Amino acid sequence: MMSGPAVRVVLAEDSTLLREGLVRLLDEAGFEVAGAYGDAEQLLADVGRARPDVAMLDVRLPPDFTDEGIRAALRLRRDHPGVAILILSQYLESLYAEELFASGQGGLGYLLKERVTSLDSLTDAIRRDPTRPCRRHGARSAGGVGAAALEA
Repeated sequence: MMSGPAVRVVLAEDSTLLREGLVRLLDEAGFEVAGAYGDAEQLLADVGRARPDVAMLDVRLPPDFTDEGIRAALRLRRDHPGVAILILSQYLESLYAEELFASGQGGLGYLLKERVTSLDSLTDAIRRDPTRPCRRHGARSAGGVGAAALEA
């Protein structure tokens, strides 16, 4: 159980089953889910109200299922630099990851869905101290704002 205020999370995932499952898992783990959306535009429209600590986004989201999640993450970085970003993807999209990490800013994570083998691996990626090395669970640490981490 976490002590202190819960980490506020928003997430964008087009699969209703996965989105609702993540909401329940995060809630069980002590996170406050401030919003769950079926596409990036909904998340971006509501992020000011939701005031998250961490935004979790799938790479491929409606309407085109290409790079909407990465583009939304880049906008979040520009417009809400204090929000940590955790990208969830079924595939390692190295070009997208490189684009997101190119800024050198911390508080970024890239987590392969298939490497999430337990709830602990997901919550660890969200809560990770960005100064700790990260080479587990399919994420790569970039360090920085908030508590999210990534691996490639």
